[in-house]
Amino acid sequence: MKLDLYFARKFAVIFGGILGVFFLLMFLIDLVEQISRFSARGVAFGDIVELTLLNTPKGIYDILPLVMILATISLFLGLARSSELVVTRAAGRSALRALLAPLTVAALIGSIAVAVFNPVVAATSKRYEAQYENYRSGSSQVFSISAEGLWLRQGSVAGQTVIRAERANPSGTVFFDVTFTNYLPEGGPSSRIEAERAELQQGAWSLTNAKIWPIGGSDNPEADAEAVASMSIPSNLTQERIRDSFGLPSAISIWDLPVYIEQLEEAGFSARRHAVWFQRELARPLFLVAMVMIASAFTMRHSRFGKTGLAVLASIMMGFTLYYIRNFAQILGENGQISILLAAWTPPVAAVLLALGLLLHMEDG
Repeated sequence: MKLDLYFARKFAVIFGGILGVFFLLMFLIDLVEQISRFSARGVAFGDIVELTLLNTPKGIYDILPLVMILATISLFLGLARSSELVVTRAAGRSALRALLAPLTVAALIGSIAVAVFNPVVAATSKRYEAQYENYRSGSSQVFSISAEGLWLRQGSVAGQTVIRAERANPSGTVFFDVTFTNYLPEGGPSSRIEAERAELQQGAWSLTNAKIWPIGGSDNPEADAEAVASMSIPSNLTQERIRDSFGLPSAISIWDLPVYIEQLEEAGFSARRHAVWFQRELARPLFLVAMVMIASAFTMRHSRFGKTGLAVLASIMMGFTLYYIRNFAQILGENGQISILLAAWTPPVAAVLLALGLLLHMEDG
């Protein structure tokens, strides 16, 4: 038990150190990029630092498999150079038994990442997108799904417009039973428009069977209301921006995803992308465990055997290959070419089985 705790503590310390180095590197690189992007727009340095801090957690969360591989390589190369692995095996403990402690730590880190770090990344990503859009264009677009329908906000120098619809088509370009509430730049409402249908076209919303109420400056809006068969409302939104505003599962906490998926389906949108992401996140701890097993299969040997650099390169390349296969399976799942569970769980399960085969071959073969 003491030996397991020693291995677990050593692995956790190495993982934390590598994670801290990557955080610092990614922060500095992103800071330079944000400065070059927004310094000419008059954004203060403090705001740029805040924007960078909001963006860095997502990058760290995405490279956790790479950090796990590097931590495993560092652990076992260090144990091999100090001959601690030799002593461990001489004491009668097999390689698979010595690997139990790092695997447990990897599974624990993965579980904490999904349960705790995922909501943090979701919150910071959402805040980053809002801040970035505000600094870039001086306005923001906000999309939300609730039990009362879907809400969208578009902005420009002419003011803000809040859009509410009962439902929409899967691509998010046609809204039904929609209400547009226009606000002046000073903040007060100017008009309210209800339409049976609103379709997003190039640079404008095309409304069908609409009714307009002039709210600002009218004593009797109903008496001044006007019904029109069709009309257009200028918009700087695009189909891609609308789809991205509700189509980024990483900006939603994993604890809120099941309800959000249900609300998306009720609103008429396709929630397959979010469902694949949800299952993929649940499988993340298993994938991190597979990364530890892959890296250990190439590095759990004494350094006197040589070819250490080749073993390190092979483990990293194998990890990258499995990572891209996992992303490719996610794309296939989002496109409906394979089932959701198959897209999310097959890569980590296959990676574990592959790593187990490599371990058994290299250690006992």
